[in-house]
Amino acid sequence: MEENKQEIEVTEEISVEGNDTVKIANEAVATYAGIAVSEVSGVYGMAGGFAGITEALSGKRNLAKGIKVDVGEKDAKIDVNIIVEYGARIPEVAFEIQSRVKKSVENMTGLKVLEVNVHVQGVHAVTEKNEENEEVSEE
Repeated sequence: MEENKQEIEVTEEISVEGNDTVKIANEAVATYAGIAVSEVSGVYGMAGGFAGITEALSGKRNLAKGIKVDVGEKDAKIDVNIIVEYGARIPEVAFEIQSRVKKSVENMTGLKVLEVNVHVQGVHAVTEKNEENEEVSEE
C-alpha cells in the first residue's frame, strides 16, 4: 500500500459545516475513480497522458492515468479513457465503469458525480505471439 501514496496538490474546496472546509484535489478524485475502474472485468488498461513515462521512471503505478476530472464546488464530472479486452461487451463494461466510479467517488468524497464519460481508446487483442511472450515472461 505504501507504494501507491502520492503527494496531491489541492485544487478545489468544499464547504462542510459552517466555516470549515474540506479541500479535495482533482488528482484524489481521479485516483478513487481509477481504483474503481481497475476492478471492472473487461478493462485491459487505461489509456492516455504521459503517465506511462512517469510510471516507468518512478516504478509506481499511477491510478489516475487516463482519467480527467473536473471538480466543482459540490460536484464532479469524470472522463475515463480505457482499452478493453478483446471479446468484452463494450456497453456492459462502460455501464459497469460508470456505476462503480459514481458510487466510489460519491461515497469517498461526498461530491455529487454528474457525469462519468467512458471513452474506449482501443481493444487489446491477444495473439499467439502475445500468449507465447506472456508464458515465457511468467516463468
